[in-house]
Amino acid sequence: MKRLLFLILAGSAVLSAALPEPVRIDTGLISGTTTSSDEVRVFKGIPFAAPPVGDLRWRPPQPAAHWDGVRKADQFGPVCMQGRGPNANGPAPSEDCLYVNVWTGAKAAGEKRPVILWTYGGGFTGGSGSEPRYDGEALARKGAVVVTYNYRLGIFGFLAHPELDKESDHHTSGDYAMADFAAALHWVQKNIAAFGGDPARVTIDGESAGAMLVSAMVGSPEGKGLFKRAISQSGAWMGIGIGKMTTHAQALEAGTKLAQGLGATSLADLRGKSAADLMKARGGAVSISVDGWFVPEDLSATFAKGKENNVDVLVGSNRDEGTFFARPGSSMNAEQFASRAKQRFGSLADDFAKVYPVSNDAEATAAQLAGTRDEMGWHMRTWAQLQEKKGKDKSYLYFFTRVPPVVQGRPSRGATHTVELSYMFENLAPATPWTDVDRKLADMMSSYWVNFAATGNPNGKGLPEWPAYSEKAGQAMVLGDTVSVGTGIQPAILAFYDSYYKTLASKE
Repeated sequence: MKRLLFLILAGSAVLSAALPEPVRIDTGLISGTTTSSDEVRVFKGIPFAAPPVGDLRWRPPQPAAHWDGVRKADQFGPVCMQGRGPNANGPAPSEDCLYVNVWTGAKAAGEKRPVILWTYGGGFTGGSGSEPRYDGEALARKGAVVVTYNYRLGIFGFLAHPELDKESDHHTSGDYAMADFAAALHWVQKNIAAFGGDPARVTIDGESAGAMLVSAMVGSPEGKGLFKRAISQSGAWMGIGIGKMTTHAQALEAGTKLAQGLGATSLADLRGKSAADLMKARGGAVSISVDGWFVPEDLSATFAKGKENNVDVLVGSNRDEGTFFARPGSSMNAEQFASRAKQRFGSLADDFAKVYPVSNDAEATAAQLAGTRDEMGWHMRTWAQLQEKKGKDKSYLYFFTRVPPVVQGRPSRGATHTVELSYMFENLAPATPWTDVDRKLADMMSSYWVNFAATGNPNGKGLPEWPAYSEKAGQAMVLGDTVSVGTGIQPAILAFYDSYYKTLASKE
């Protein structure tokens, strides 16, 4: 009898440690499921918009339908259409893909915990909010309510076309991924309090293409008032290289050619094609463009003018970004390197050669990788600098340098693009032989991120002091084998890219 009473009481304790269910959101009642921790519940596959299929293909997201009864939110929804088949470890691709997932450790609605809305990377053609590496449990244990979501990809997320412009209330087309992002933010504003989150303390966070979406939302008038802070990991729109935006005219031209290649003579023809046929299409703009609605002008100009939204930012990049994009065994000889530098930088080619001195083929290959790293670092530094110049917001800059252990038989790519994600989410995959150094860094980074979401300042008890960025000091928090304030990208290199951007801007 005593043992039975103990089990009943123990079970009650577990239930009382979690958010009471079902949870009521604007479209109905939902029930979640367990995680590995009794402290955290997860709600998966919640529709935040109607399926963008049929006549809703290439339209801004429409309201999700209401349901009766209690919807089980225990399975992730389909991922958006992308170039891969069904995955045994995850959902298959579908056009019906606009779903959010929520991790929360709140015990009651109205606790007003800080919220992190995560936007995944994948080159605007792949990825999803249900990838295991984006599991929000660890961040939720530290006090955040974590939300991931899916946005449309490739032709489904970025097709611009004259007929789409004509049917649009805003007389434009193309940035459907941005519209999905905004719809997810509106969903958070309406519903996150029911999960114990604070709609007044929403931080948007993303990596790579997701970071570029975050940068675009910080610069977008459609983002105003929907979030308070932003974190951007290796991605921004500051005006050179990958940060140079497609114009709407260019997007329309690309979309028209794509339609012709598919044999489609009208928008009705395009909407009549199967998702599988559209996935075979080649060409078209597969990125954010200056659509005049979500993106009124090139975002580098928006930030240069200080017209972006007033939000605190935490931004940074990794020491070996370039190894992620380099093909195995690829190399460049010194002659090719010099020729490409002359073609790209023109009168600044000699200055480029001073910061990237090359005398042989091995140095050329290394310099090519370094250039990828440094351009990314320049984008992130420039964003921190411009946000800080507004005088209303604080910026925090990081430089990630930790080289993680590798699984036996696999080559190391160093502190490459995306590698910081395991640490920031504190999701250290079991197959990797992690060390105490890795576990400590993951604990510190996840704490910095949650602290920033909570207060706009990453600092907290037991953490090395992370100073706010200032142009005069030009320092970054180096997140590596040890964590300390350092230089990041070398000042002479940043100065070269500053000159290059000024040259480009003067021609526009």
